[in-house]
Amino acid sequence: MSAEVAVRAAVIAALRADGALMDGLNGLYDGEPGRASAPYGHVGECIGADWGGKDVEGRELRLTIGLRIADETPARLAGLIGRIDPAIGQAQEQDGWRVVSARLVRSRVARDQGKPPAGWRAVIDYRLRAAREG
Repeated sequence: MSAEVAVRAAVIAALRADGALMDGLNGLYDGEPGRASAPYGHVGECIGADWGGKDVEGRELRLTIGLRIADETPARLAGLIGRIDPAIGQAQEQDGWRVVSARLVRSRVARDQGKPPAGWRAVIDYRLRAAREG
């Protein structure tokens, strides 16, 4: 299995396993949902590039995680965003790929001007490095 698919699945499983995060969401989706009730989260695009060394097969992945709430203020997003880092740190090996490092690249919080009810959204981009085990 490709590193992109395996690591993405591992991250989704880790996020869903975080009880505090899931208590604050109606759902966590693989990709932007067509119809979902806020608050929800989703794992967006995953872009991969070669990374590794002489004896290590590796991939560097850029992964986007999105959160959406329907509140008038973005205050609740802070707690949800704070759960992402620890959850990603708990990602387990998946199909022979293990996350060896995860770094926040950037995050954005903005007013959601979509269909009512308007609210707030956060987009969090991570750089993950994964190595093939075995």
